[in-house]
Amino acid sequence: MDASARLKAYVQANPGAIGKVIDLEATDRLLTLDLTAANTELNAGIVSDTAKFSVWIDQQLSKANCRYGIGGFMENRTIYAGIPLFEREAEPRRLHLGVDIWGDADTPVYAPLDGTVHSFNDNANLGDYGPTIILQHNLDGLTLYSLYGHLSRRNLVGLSIGQPIKRDELIADLGSADENGNWPPHLHFQLMLDMEGMSGDYPGACRYSEKEKYLKNIADPGLILNPPEPSVQGS
Repeated sequence: MDASARLKAYVQANPGAIGKVIDLEATDRLLTLDLTAANTELNAGIVSDTAKFSVWIDQQLSKANCRYGIGGFMENRTIYAGIPLFEREAEPRRLHLGVDIWGDADTPVYAPLDGTVHSFNDNANLGDYGPTIILQHNLDGLTLYSLYGHLSRRNLVGLSIGQPIKRDELIADLGSADENGNWPPHLHFQLMLDMEGMSGDYPGACRYSEKEKYLKNIADPGLILNPPEPSVQGS
């Protein structure tokens, strides 16, 4: 049974155990953003310039009358081309392992499940997560880790490993480009069954050849996010 199947079984058995990751109203619609080569509107000139990329994201949200954009799980992302973090080996890392929620800087982020702080770190490389928090959860014997990347640096102040976290507790907010790895403001939300010995970090993208390996450990974040419908298809 892969990671998503194991988490799905828990969610189906415990529908009331899941809280929120961001504030969503019943009337909210989420704009699905395509960051693959299929989106010819999003060219290298936009992606390589964070200010232009931010403007593009804001324009898409405004046109669709949406507060948030969403997307990316197992998406083959060409936007990583040229970023050294993703290009270090012969086969580049392009397959996105989490879901991104695009919104304004300072947007609140919540823990969707009871748990504890597993680890945290400022992954301050170009194109990296920037400030990152990882929580550990015990779901009736199933250990689950949730990762929150691209946060504000102030969110790491006062944290301690093992610190209890309650469902729906405010844990962070979206960081600005000057502290979040040089990205337009967004949350990278990812779920893992095993941290594989890592602390404060876990790959957010893998090589396409590693897809089946990672699917055994990476669960579909949509099982927790459970976004409202209908969503809006964007560029």
